[in-house]
Amino acid sequence: MGQKVSPYGLRLGINKDWQSTWFSKKKDFAANLKEDHDIREFFEKKHASAGISKIEIKRTEGKLEVDIYTGKPGVIIGTKGAGIEQIKKDLNKIVRPVKNLVLNVKEVKKVDLDAKLVAEGIAQQLEKRVAWRRALKQALQRVMKAGAKGCKVQVSGVIDGANTIGRTEKYMEGSLPLQTIRADIDYAETAAYTNYGKLGIKCWIYKGEILSKKPMKEDKNNVNA
Repeated sequence: MGQKVSPYGLRLGINKDWQSTWFSKKKDFAANLKEDHDIREFFEKKHASAGISKIEIKRTEGKLEVDIYTGKPGVIIGTKGAGIEQIKKDLNKIVRPVKNLVLNVKEVKKVDLDAKLVAEGIAQQLEKRVAWRRALKQALQRVMKAGAKGCKVQVSGVIDGANTIGRTEKYMEGSLPLQTIRADIDYAETAAYTNYGKLGIKCWIYKGEILSKKPMKEDKNNVNA
């Protein structure tokens, strides 16, 4: 079961939060859901080189707020904010009219501890014909050097073209408690398009345990003998 459950989905609502935060009426739910998908697809296609980790979307009455987490904020912002203005114009063509569209660009300071950016870095190297062993091992070393407690990187498909049968290769270092709910595990998957076909890349990064800072309440009815 641990191999089939997404580390993010398993911890959703416990130590991971939703990337879309809003409430709507039943008639507007499908439209809002499609807009969220279109917004993320827009950034994935139009700004693939901007090092975007994730997109968080928040909706209130008459307001749409989009938080962009990126390792290259300068690429998104552009010269004197020209990039932000262009993104707003493009998003206004995708979403329904709103009174206030807010874009917040947030920098990912530790790029080597972000699973999405690590996976995309591996994909870019594979597309440039870098040896898959070298790409995986270098990414693994950078993650562990950045302070991670464990990491696993995996690539699947027709890797080197020597054999037309697809296979899965992976490297792991440190610990990776996938079934420990309090474990802070960042997970991402992406694809690389090579001359031999499409390769799937997955990355797991274990950053440590998330423990509650609130002290446990004593049970007044429980009396020790």
